[in-house]
Amino acid sequence: MLDLDQLRTFVAIAESGSFTKAADNVHKTQSAVSMQMRRLEERIGKPLFVRVGRQSRLTEHGERLLHYARRLVQLNDETLAAFDDTELAGLVRLGTPDDYADRFLPEILARFSRSNPKAEVSVVCAPTPNLADMIAEGELDVAIITHVQKRGRKNVDLVRREPLLWVVSARHAVENESPLPLALGRATCDWRRAAINALSDQMREHRLLYSSWNSTAVGAAVLAGLAISVLPESALRSGMRVLTEAEGFPKLPDCEIGIMRSWHNNSRVTDALVEHIVSSLDNLSVPLAAE
Repeated sequence: MLDLDQLRTFVAIAESGSFTKAADNVHKTQSAVSMQMRRLEERIGKPLFVRVGRQSRLTEHGERLLHYARRLVQLNDETLAAFDDTELAGLVRLGTPDDYADRFLPEILARFSRSNPKAEVSVVCAPTPNLADMIAEGELDVAIITHVQKRGRKNVDLVRREPLLWVVSARHAVENESPLPLALGRATCDWRRAAINALSDQMREHRLLYSSWNSTAVGAAVLAGLAISVLPESALRSGMRVLTEAEGFPKLPDCEIGIMRSWHNNSRVTDALVEHIVSSLDNLSVPLAAE
């Protein structure tokens, strides 16, 4: 029989990349964690980790085990929750921009619902500035936002950082047009500002052809070959191609994603949802674009 406690520790190491960080996460000493992994490797009969600098990386066997380990640990937690009379219940109000909703919510809500079947999540999709105001006014309990430090927003926990990229249709050569046609967010969008400032610094002629808060509308303009846009790496879709510095497109600042919480309503169910958000964003894989 496999030891679920060992598997939980194994998953913690895989997700943190460090025995030391994993030891903190599972509330064990580092020596206890190392002992658990030695016993797990003995039980599996294969090496699970390889050292790369200060980090512990999974071997091919470790990657294979991780898939099963996550399922086993998750099923264990769901089973216990099903018989727990004190399981979390109540309403939690979550805000997110619509592009984050497309990318993040399916996994977040699925995991949260399995662990907390009696809880209700009310979702509001709105631009980051609106979400920040709703948090301040107590209209939301938690929000996933685009984090920009210069905006001076307080109580933001940074949970993910990824490159912001220039994108174009893989089937068109819109990037060669002059002035350069753009499809971007509305005037207060930080990605829009970053794109226009970068092009202005290059003194490259451009025109804003499409403007929308809706990421689907912006993506449709790109895929139709009408304009180029900017997107975080994890938002790349099939049929899009990344434009590089070698092609004359300037490097953009990273996209930083943060979590804001309201101090008007602290609850266990909100704490649980935040934990699922952080875990999902940490484990989010980056899709491959068509080209």
